[in-house]
Amino acid sequence: MPRMAVLCGTGMSAFASHLASASESESSTARVDSEWGQVPVTLVSVGDDEVMVIDRHHSDSDSRTPPHRIEHRANVHAAASFQPDMILSINSVGSMREDLPPGTIGVAADVLDLAERPWTFHDEHAKHADRTSCFDSQASETCAGVLRSIQGQVAGDLVVAQCVGPQFETPSEIDALERLGADVVGMTLGPESRLVAEHGLAHAALACSSNWAAGRTPGSPGAEIDHNTVDEMAASMRGSVAECVKALLSSW
Repeated sequence: MPRMAVLCGTGMSAFASHLASASESESSTARVDSEWGQVPVTLVSVGDDEVMVIDRHHSDSDSRTPPHRIEHRANVHAAASFQPDMILSINSVGSMREDLPPGTIGVAADVLDLAERPWTFHDEHAKHADRTSCFDSQASETCAGVLRSIQGQVAGDLVVAQCVGPQFETPSEIDALERLGADVVGMTLGPESRLVAEHGLAHAALACSSNWAAGRTPGSPGAEIDHNTVDEMAASMRGSVAECVKALLSSW
């Protein structure tokens, strides 16, 4: 009976209910304690399998926690406490690649995270977790196969650049990130990938293209990026993400 933890954010606040309704399954909620705060989670039964869904932007108020204030240690601790076979990160990203237009999903192959803030569970005695292969190849290929059947093609070799936010990037920053090897840019995968690596758990990440990166809108390089539009675009991909989750559960 496979168990999976899913970390999701922009556009995916209703993902747990979508997954439960699509699978004709029941769901329940709980709160996981940690030394970094409580984390609300939703447990969804998909057939005989179990999925824990965590909204990384959760808060105790009606507002959603901005990306630079997310306590990633609490979220990843909650995910790991479920003792999952794997963790799946779902990330909204800005695309720099023509073959990943808004509304399509790619698969992360690596992370480019040069942010200054360190993320670790080990502040007293360092744990030097290996990150040579951040993402599980079998899980990544399973997701790529599902997305290929839905979209007709898939960008399965994405390098995801980590930026802090909450502002979107400038065109010059995007140019620099691309020269460094990035294909897409987001605000949350870097810390998650570091902390999951410290737990030694299998990890896969879906990059949901919610907008063109700054300065990259075809025919309109000066086009502005609106978060509400980004959120709506990300939400439109919930169905495809759910299909990836079900495929991973059946193949694990």
